[in-house]
Amino acid sequence: MYLRNLRLPLAAMFGAVLNACSIAPTATAPTSTNEPDEQAVAEPLLSASGIAHATIRERFVTPLTPEDNVDSPAVWLAPDGSAVLLATAKKTGRLMRYDGDSGAAAGVVGTPGTGAGQFDRPNGIFVADDLLFVVERDNRRVQVLRLPGFESLGSFGQAELQQPYGIWLRAAEGGGYDVLVSDAYMAGKDARGDDIVPPLAQLDRRVRRYLVRIADAKVTATLRGAIGDTGAAGAIRIPESLWGDSRHDRLLIAEEDTLTGTAVREYDLAGRYRGRTLGLGLFKAQAEGIALWQCADGSGYWIATDQFKDRSLFHIFDRVTMEHLGAFAGETVANTDGIWLQQKGTKRFPDGVFYAVHDDQGVGAFDWREIATALKLRPSCDAAKP
Repeated sequence: MYLRNLRLPLAAMFGAVLNACSIAPTATAPTSTNEPDEQAVAEPLLSASGIAHATIRERFVTPLTPEDNVDSPAVWLAPDGSAVLLATAKKTGRLMRYDGDSGAAAGVVGTPGTGAGQFDRPNGIFVADDLLFVVERDNRRVQVLRLPGFESLGSFGQAELQQPYGIWLRAAEGGGYDVLVSDAYMAGKDARGDDIVPPLAQLDRRVRRYLVRIADAKVTATLRGAIGDTGAAGAIRIPESLWGDSRHDRLLIAEEDTLTGTAVREYDLAGRYRGRTLGLGLFKAQAEGIALWQCADGSGYWIATDQFKDRSLFHIFDRVTMEHLGAFAGETVANTDGIWLQQKGTKRFPDGVFYAVHDDQGVGAFDWREIATALKLRPSCDAAKP
């Protein structure tokens, strides 16, 4: 989503606070197709930000389909080594399919609706093994499909999720998957018709955790709890993107609310705020997609998106120390929601490829070797540190 928050006049802000304290989040479906933070203000531009960055040319940008409102990408590597690039289409209720090495369009998957294999406002997407997890905001669920045929195995979360957006998962001990889903439930609307962020005490369910198992071509899911700090420093007012690091017991969650300061909050994987917010003051537009480049020795890099309207900026942080190492932007890619780092090589990108949604219309691809060269990073886990 793209942040358009506006600092309200004092009287309007006071009224919004009173409303927020009196309206608890409900489990009703969204009444608007807008994102929780879509409000009309001037959009920040990278060209006016003064932030130092490298410029890297995209290897390709997929065909643009503005009617789809493309949100988030993910990649599946087929047994023959071909890369299948998928992206969610929020407005048309389907998945876009592209060749991950060339960007060529390769058809669409699904239709709008509430049934199996149908989607309503799909947002987050994640590939694990031969499974595709798709978060649907307006169906208030996560649907699981089997690749490569896209057969629906079922869904979960309908009883708890209100406005789900982002997803990250890992293999669970004892089998199955530990799945985390962000939930941007709101507390009604103010006099302007804009969504009200719930009061701090109600932000303890910003991420839902499920144990998901697949057996006999069916999904079973158990709600294991919720994550969300209720302190002023650690709370997530407007969530979407999140990503975890099991090696370092770290969960990063993008805070998209510019009124409190858009940045990336650091939690542990049990859901406790670690007292550190990354990039506060560094992010000038809106913190968005997050990805992790990782090596078996524990080293690597975090990538976090700042969603400028003219060109998106991608910040690099050291995986261990979380030191900021630099930033890059493409020549074209702008207004990015979701990203996906395909670290395992493909035919065209032997050392990996970084995908970023472009302006709600398509997906751009960057060769990891060119990112590494420009920012003096390691091109592969076998390479020595620069």
